[in-house]
Amino acid sequence: MKIQGTVHKYGDNVNTDVIIPARYLNMSSQTELAAHCMEDIDPDFVKKVKPGDILAAGKNFGCGSSREHAPIAIRSSGISCVIASSFARIFYRNSINIGLPILECGDAAEEIRSGDTVSVDFDSGVIRDETTGKTYKARPYPPFLQNIIQKGGLLNSIRK
Repeated sequence: MKIQGTVHKYGDNVNTDVIIPARYLNMSSQTELAAHCMEDIDPDFVKKVKPGDILAAGKNFGCGSSREHAPIAIRSSGISCVIASSFARIFYRNSINIGLPILECGDAAEEIRSGDTVSVDFDSGVIRDETTGKTYKARPYPPFLQNIIQKGGLLNSIRK
């Protein structure tokens, strides 16, 4: 699976309360969650994101509470992948479970800038900054995780 998109970049320790503020956790619609994604850290995020875009961040992305709302809001906003130096463990697993591809790659997360066009090959783990021409290598997902993501999450992969 390959994707390409424009990068929206954030720093270290972006927590789930920033990704989707707790005041919206009573919403069950993915569209409603997406409308409030990242609004406390970047009020214009949802206006800027286009389907297929990529989110890049520093260390410990998705720390905080274990809510699945956070990766759902990101995916539903149009983000096709998150690249970070590291992820909070529960966010990592929740992302896989709902079908949001994420990759850990410290160099890419540090060097890629907002506005860059980036392509990702999930089969090989290669991340290429098309703007600068620089290539990075993340560890690719094993086939069973690729299957979960390609089918749109754990429940969909079990149904199919």
